[in-house]
Amino acid sequence: MPPKARKLRRSLVPDALSYLPDNIIDVILMCLPSKDAVRTSILSKKWRYHWCRLTKLELDESLWITKKDLLNPTIKFRKIMYQFLSLHEGPITRFTLDVVHLASCPEIDNFIYFLSRNDIQHLALHLPLRKEYKLPSLLFACSQLRHLSLCYCSIQHPSAFQGFDKLISLNLCEVNISSELLESLISHCPLLEELELDIANKSDTIEINAPMLRSFDLSGNISSVCLKNVPRLVKVLLYGDYIKAEDLDFAKLFECCPALEHLLFFSLDSGFSAGAGYEAPTRLPFNLNSVKRFTLPDIMLVESYKLSYALCLIRSFPYLEYLEIQVHEYGYDYEDEDDEDEPIPEPLELKHLSDVTFNHLKEVKLGCLTGTTSELLLIKFLLAESPVLERMLIDRQYLDHEQLDTRLQIFADISNFSRSSPKAEVVYIDLGGSLA
Repeated sequence: MPPKARKLRRSLVPDALSYLPDNIIDVILMCLPSKDAVRTSILSKKWRYHWCRLTKLELDESLWITKKDLLNPTIKFRKIMYQFLSLHEGPITRFTLDVVHLASCPEIDNFIYFLSRNDIQHLALHLPLRKEYKLPSLLFACSQLRHLSLCYCSIQHPSAFQGFDKLISLNLCEVNISSELLESLISHCPLLEELELDIANKSDTIEINAPMLRSFDLSGNISSVCLKNVPRLVKVLLYGDYIKAEDLDFAKLFECCPALEHLLFFSLDSGFSAGAGYEAPTRLPFNLNSVKRFTLPDIMLVESYKLSYALCLIRSFPYLEYLEIQVHEYGYDYEDEDDEDEPIPEPLELKHLSDVTFNHLKEVKLGCLTGTTSELLLIKFLLAESPVLERMLIDRQYLDHEQLDTRLQIFADISNFSRSSPKAEVVYIDLGGSLA
């Protein structure tokens, strides 16, 4: 480019940026990561403090940690916070702080006070893993909150707390809070629609009273929760860690869920145990007629308490339309030499399925199949006992690792299984979910 042209270009760019309308600049800054938004202050005089009016801010370690950075990250964080508090103008409606990898949590009480006075609506505080931070009661003065996410901290709301009357979603992950206060917090959010809890250390029963709740995601000790007042609840995701079968009362958990449509149930096979002589229930004392979708990730098709509880639920879903099962092949959890004396569980047999009906089942998705006898038995049963089945999707990612002759035999066996539904088709999909 000729020298004159380069000079003209340099003179035009700043002028073009300087004359952009304020609303256009706001849109540009909102689309940028916070770090890049602050950097725009060098573009022109008009842009210098425009980032100070941002209504959305996301802070994490990437803002201040570099390869050459020798300054303590907590000290540098305080400097950033001081500059922000000094320069920012107007409301902040959305704020995210993600510092889970810091050795300790910087002082953020003053910043929470600042947010409580600036119309914060969406607040996410993901604090350091290693040292629990006690959040100040000022958090409960954020009366405009609509979305709240807290990780790795402790909270205790004041006795005068009247609730978050505008809160729609609440996420608490590894938060130290008593069962009584957790119940109180949830019940004081009358508009709450989405709730996500990780309550690994809870032993007391927690009653969920949330009349507007539509989605509930529970990780950890799933035996400690009772869904007491959730008439609108549609979706429940359960991720159990170590479960004692005697403590798992699905009847208590689901007795007040008249609108439930989608259930996911996951637990570690090695962590699902019971005392000698315990017998799992065969079905719930009531049917959940509204359940249309049931997902079972990572389950072994062998005699186990986990499989018994899964079948217990299926028997209680007479109007089930969609079933997804991800098979976990037996043997992966029993490869240590110390387990050589452990009895080998019996494989799935037809007797386990004899009283299971699928009169409304339309679609089945089976993942991680390897072609074992139990898997083929399950496929055969589903095809034979699902009179309105339209499609069975089989993930072939592991089948493709088998010898060609073995694969062809498995495909031939499946194609020869009788089908009660004239519309039923079997479709093989790859790992990415695209049709094969």
